[in-house]
Amino acid sequence: MSDTATSGVKQGFQLKSASVSMTALELYYFDDGEFEDVLRDKISQAPGFFKDIPLIISLEKYQGLDSELDFFKIIGTCRRNNIHVIGVRGGSDDQRRLARGAALALLPGNGQRDRAHEAEQAVAEEAEAAVGTASTGDAGDPPPAKIISQPVRSGQQIHAPEGDLVILAPVQAGAEVLAAGNIHVYGPLRGRALAGIHGAESARIFCQSLEAELVSIAGHYKISEDLQDNGWKSAVQIQLRDDLLVVTPLDKA
Repeated sequence: MSDTATSGVKQGFQLKSASVSMTALELYYFDDGEFEDVLRDKISQAPGFFKDIPLIISLEKYQGLDSELDFFKIIGTCRRNNIHVIGVRGGSDDQRRLARGAALALLPGNGQRDRAHEAEQAVAEEAEAAVGTASTGDAGDPPPAKIISQPVRSGQQIHAPEGDLVILAPVQAGAEVLAAGNIHVYGPLRGRALAGIHGAESARIFCQSLEAELVSIAGHYKISEDLQDNGWKSAVQIQLRDDLLVVTPLDKA
């Protein structure tokens, strides 16, 4: 052992828990050519949202007849489009073995939590429950809301990793605001707003004028073209119902 390690000098690194917003790709079947075409179409709808994001492949609804999924092809296709596959959720034992061979992390599925992941899943569920408490106002000590009083300008990112985010000014085009809980914008929302970034499906987005480039709750998103037919440039709330984002005028909420 070196003298540096024994003399009380600070080590070169520390391991700490971290919360990272990730998108899951629910795979129903896999056709190499079709997969890339559909992926490029999705990216073209919101290129700023998808660029360099970490991605989880979810196999919980996979309907392929064979288990010989070519994860290397999936990884390669995603990398060509600046998306980084980091893990697999769910899947059969054979599929998880192939994923491990492709150097992907293995995450338990909702319906199959093997013993190796039980402790990790318990921690994740506690964290999600805490976010739900903060969002619904139940008993407990919710994290304080992060309050921003200045306009969020193009290129800026505002992040509330533990609670709600309240912005008392406009969010300009090209800006991004993210929160573990709800997002309140007391002005026009012209940039991107991502609520429930750790998976809290009860999170909501409120704004005085909906003009957003993209809104997302717990990984479900809509881009501006999808939003302009409902509540555009008016005061609305956005919530998740049956895996769909629903926009409701605030005077009818």
